[in-house]
Amino acid sequence: MNSKIQIGTCGISSTKAAYATLFSCVEIQQTFYQPPQLSTLERWRNEVPTDFEFTIKAWQLITHPAKSPTYKRLKRSLSEVERAGVGYFKPTSIVDEAWQVTLSCAQVLKAKTVLFQCPASFTQKPEHISHLVDFFSRIDRKGLTFCWEPRGTWDKPVINDLCKDLQLWHVVDPFTSATVTPEHSYFRLHGRQGWRYKYESSELADLTELLPTDKPAYVFFNNSHMKADALLFKQLLEAAPR
Repeated sequence: MNSKIQIGTCGISSTKAAYATLFSCVEIQQTFYQPPQLSTLERWRNEVPTDFEFTIKAWQLITHPAKSPTYKRLKRSLSEVERAGVGYFKPTSIVDEAWQVTLSCAQVLKAKTVLFQCPASFTQKPEHISHLVDFFSRIDRKGLTFCWEPRGTWDKPVINDLCKDLQLWHVVDPFTSATVTPEHSYFRLHGRQGWRYKYESSELADLTELLPTDKPAYVFFNNSHMKADALLFKQLLEAAPR
C-alpha cells in the first residue's frame, strides 16, 4: 500500500477524536460555507493526533457567486458591492479577503491542502479563465497544495494546461471523469447514482488501481454511506498488492 494515500470523508459526523481512530484525514466543509472562529479550529486541531491531516474547502466567497443557494448558510451580511464582487475568483477586495480567511483557517489546522470547488456555472469562458489565472498567480500560497474541482463544461486540454501552468491538482469523482493530473490525485466520490449510493467492493477494488503507487493522494467519500465505504476502501487498499 502507498502510505502517502489519505482516506477519509467529506465532513465528520462523530467526534474528531473518534474519527481520527479510523481515518488519517478529513475534508472540512465548514470553511466553505462559513469559516469557524480560529479558536474553534484550534480546538479541533488539538483533538486529534499530530499526524492527522485536515484538508479544507476554500470559502465560497472565492468561488461561488452570491446567487448560489450555498449562501443561505453564510452568516455574514454582504453589501451590494460585495455581492457583486464575490465568486469566480474575481480580482476584488472581497475575494482577496476571503482568501486571507481561508489561509488563516489552513494555518491554524496545519492543513497542507486547500480544495477550490467551483460551481457548474464557472464555465470555460475567457473571463473565467482570466480570473482563475490572475488569482492563482497573485496569491501567496504559503507552501500549500491547491486542488481545483471544475464542475462546469471544460475541455480536458484546457484543464491540463491550467493545472500545469498554475500548479493545481485536478479534482474529480473518478467514476465520472478521469483526472488530468494522475500523479497528483484528489478524488471526491459523490455516489454513482446519487448521494444515497453505496459502493460495491468490486468498484472500490477498481479504484485502488487508479491511485499513484508512490505519490501523495487523497480519497474522500461524500455519499450517505461515506463512513462505511471509506473503511471498506481502506481495507481493500491495505490488502492490495502495490
